[in-house]
Amino acid sequence: MLLEDLVVILKVAEFRSITAAATSLDMRTATASAAVKRVEAALGVELFVRTTRQLRLSSAGERYLPQCQEALNMLEKAKISMREESGIIDGELRIAISSDLGRNIITPWLDEFLELYPKVSIHLSISDSNVDFYRDSVDMALRYGSPSDANMYGFKICDVPKVLCASNDYLAEYGTPTTPDDLLNHNGLFYQIRDILLNEWQFSHGQENIKVKLKGNRASNDGDLVHRWCVAGKGIALKSSLDMSNDLLAGRVVNVMKDFTPTPTALWLVCPSRQSITPAVRLLRDMLREKTQQTFSNLKKQGVF
Repeated sequence: MLLEDLVVILKVAEFRSITAAATSLDMRTATASAAVKRVEAALGVELFVRTTRQLRLSSAGERYLPQCQEALNMLEKAKISMREESGIIDGELRIAISSDLGRNIITPWLDEFLELYPKVSIHLSISDSNVDFYRDSVDMALRYGSPSDANMYGFKICDVPKVLCASNDYLAEYGTPTTPDDLLNHNGLFYQIRDILLNEWQFSHGQENIKVKLKGNRASNDGDLVHRWCVAGKGIALKSSLDMSNDLLAGRVVNVMKDFTPTPTALWLVCPSRQSITPAVRLLRDMLREKTQQTFSNLKKQGVF
């Protein structure tokens, strides 16, 4: 029985399928099947009950799997501890990032990170879809909003103001709104989550909270596309100031209606378990905090806020 065989056993238990487990681990089904047989032969018991339609844990498997997971966790902790003491920063970081943030802001920062730590490799998944840590095989997700699952481990990177922004060309043609009511005469660029169109925008003005429902001829479930429409002068958008920071600093778009504050958000680095928080993850967290702080400092110096 090999140590790697235990990883296969856990994946088979997770997916209830040797084929699905093999696909997740990027190995042949025959190799995964052989690993299961080796473990069962070493233990002298069957861990899975197999039928023509399904595979499920046997009573022995139900007792063995939690201890197997605990043993692998202890070995991983020991490996991380040894590497920390030796000052070794390596390993693969599998990161999921939303489309606009990933393409326009984070990717150059990851390039810098890899230059600092050349033994680290990065597998980047860019999508606005919700992350399933087990199905999507990612180690962490950089997302707006705090973790909703109490079992997740999250690091808050920064608070992120939102901005109502448009290009100078658009404002020159259609005018600059100064109050929420003025937005009724503008073309909204909307982000859409599944079937939910986010066309009702909320602002605070002193003690007053104001909601306004806009009309617009463009909507997308890809935040980066909404960003591009805004820069191209197709309308007015409510966006993360971090996502738009490069264009705000370069003057390609401007923040309008500064007296009315959109509801802010926060950026979090979320991991599925404490075991996935490696030295490389902590260093990446620290870099993200430093980079975002510098970005917001530059935005304030330029008078964006």
